[in-house]
Amino acid sequence: MTKAKPGDTLRLHYKGTLDDGTVFDSSEGRDPLSFDLGAGQIIPGLEAGLAGMEVGEKRTVRVEAADAYGEHDPAQVQAVDRAGVPDHVPTDPGTQLQVQTQDGQAVTVVVADVTDEALFLDANHPLAGKALTFDVELVEIA
Repeated sequence: MTKAKPGDTLRLHYKGTLDDGTVFDSSEGRDPLSFDLGAGQIIPGLEAGLAGMEVGEKRTVRVEAADAYGEHDPAQVQAVDRAGVPDHVPTDPGTQLQVQTQDGQAVTVVVADVTDEALFLDANHPLAGKALTFDVELVEIA
């Protein structure tokens, strides 16, 4: 039987969970995820865990934070003077906002904390610092 190798286009069903069992993503009810193995289109740890799979095979792949979205970087959390934030902008912790950097680039941030004086905006990926577990089933190799 053919085994998945770099350069192959793979189609797979998956469910991604955190260590506490929370499902953060799944292909349930959707078409299988399609990507080219070895092209860097998915996180490195998952990509490495799929090599050698055969069509119909199911596998559980655990990916540590460093091989997923990286460790949480405290330098990516910035304090913003609350007085400079317009009243119409939601500031509840957990709210995602789009901000513009000094060079004009749009960045998605999450309101991490709020005080009377400041908002603390976190530009880390929401899954940074977390180990991820994927239950996968390879449905096609093209």
